[in-house]
Amino acid sequence: MGAAATWRPPWVGSGRLKGGGGGGGGGCCSAASPAGMESSQVAVVGSGLIGRSWAMVFAAGGFKVKLYDIAQQQLTSALENIRKQMKELEASGFLKGSLSAEKQLALISICTDLKTAVDGAAFIQECTPENLELKKKIFGQLDLIVGDNVILSSSTSCLLPSKLFTGLKHVKQCIVSHPVNPPYFVPLVEIVPHPETDPSTIERTYALMKKIGQSPVKLNREIEGFVLNRLQYAVISEAWRLVGEGIISPTDLDLVMSDGLGMRYAFIGPLETMHLNAEGISNYCERYREGMKLVLNTFGPVPEFSGETEQKISQAMSEKIPVVPKHLNARREWRDECLTGLAKLKKQMSSN
Repeated sequence: MGAAATWRPPWVGSGRLKGGGGGGGGGCCSAASPAGMESSQVAVVGSGLIGRSWAMVFAAGGFKVKLYDIAQQQLTSALENIRKQMKELEASGFLKGSLSAEKQLALISICTDLKTAVDGAAFIQECTPENLELKKKIFGQLDLIVGDNVILSSSTSCLLPSKLFTGLKHVKQCIVSHPVNPPYFVPLVEIVPHPETDPSTIERTYALMKKIGQSPVKLNREIEGFVLNRLQYAVISEAWRLVGEGIISPTDLDLVMSDGLGMRYAFIGPLETMHLNAEGISNYCERYREGMKLVLNTFGPVPEFSGETEQKISQAMSEKIPVVPKHLNARREWRDECLTGLAKLKKQMSSN
């Protein structure tokens, strides 16, 4: 797909979004533009966990962000949550970007009117619940009010672009930008095109994701589950079988990943691991191909993810982390602190 293009506001040299001007009306608050990027603006549609995290990522990159949702109370709560997170991140030295928390917060405004929220936006990131009909409705509405250069992007983790975007008049501007939850702490973004997506949409999305500090990867075509979830489900499937067959306990299974494979995969992927664990890929295959095939041929069918194994794993996980908001949220906060520390370590190591 070629080298990444330099990100520029897509209305430069062509039409802007249809609709009224600026951020007036519609329940939107104003936000200061980052120095030297006066026309760099994005819209985030949906203010749940993913939408909030995207808003923080874009603001850290210096972009003005309009955060849209249908309920004012939901938006007010989202903004309070973002403020709390940013202040905590700044205090701990983990805030992304070169701007202070206050300056980043000043870049984020909230809006309950979709047309006003997306007016002037170069890029629109949809973050509504994982429901095909809901997402199609949102993109149908966006299709009617955007100009010919605005990128329409979805955060969907499993819905194929061909199911989301087919039939839209702006289909060439549509793409999936699938983040890893939470996007602020895990930088990977899978860029998945619709069969009719214009190559420039792919390149401009890739360039934007790089600019805001994410780690984008391009899929050459759509596939069920994209890439991250296909790899994740393969691991989950075998983990489920091993526990279900009584080979290992649920807690020890997780330890195999967190203190074993995960330690390695935090820095290098499975293909580079193969390359380094022998004298290159060809030597690895020469040494281990028969053993790999022997093991893989013993894998069972896709589990049902129910029944006795579900109960066994649920009991073990619930003993470790009780299924109540207080304990779950505390563990999520601990997870995010770990991810933040790991991200900082990886950044330090890559600069050495």
